[in-house]
Amino acid sequence: MKMTTIKMVLVSAIAILFTHTVTAQEKENYDQGFRLGLGLNAGYANNDPYKLTLGGDARLQYDLSKRYSFTLTTGYTNLFVSESDGKDLGFIPAKAGFKAFVWNNQFYVMGEAGAAFAVTNDYNQTSLLLAPTIGFATKYIDISLHYEHYSDFPRTLSDGTEGKGFGQFGVRLAYGFKL
Repeated sequence: MKMTTIKMVLVSAIAILFTHTVTAQEKENYDQGFRLGLGLNAGYANNDPYKLTLGGDARLQYDLSKRYSFTLTTGYTNLFVSESDGKDLGFIPAKAGFKAFVWNNQFYVMGEAGAAFAVTNDYNQTSLLLAPTIGFATKYIDISLHYEHYSDFPRTLSDGTEGKGFGQFGVRLAYGFKL
């Protein structure tokens, strides 16, 4: 019993020492700071009446380390519909997120949450916005694929009635730089 306890304490101490050493080395070799990315977005909505989406955004990123960052994103997105289906829906997204580089400090996954504020056609609804993303980033270029879900914006159900909530699949191409 005593030998097992001693082994557990020894293994725990080595793990803590190793974790502290790795963390200290990562922080020594990386200058934390802000980055700004300006991007263009295009996508396709997965529910009627919306079809194509087009937008632009600005993303402020604070690098905690080489692998982890906090993000704040805003811009403008327009959801296009055909004339027979009604009017387009334009909105301003406001999202906060967390980005983690998972391979070669270039491939990343990111999760964002926030709100989408409708600003067109007398539509005054605000929607919850959730957006998982995968992407590839270099020093200046960022290419990503994302899904955005809007829980409160209207959509047309298969029986022709109106429901709430839909999503869009999209691609983002951005130019980024250190501030």
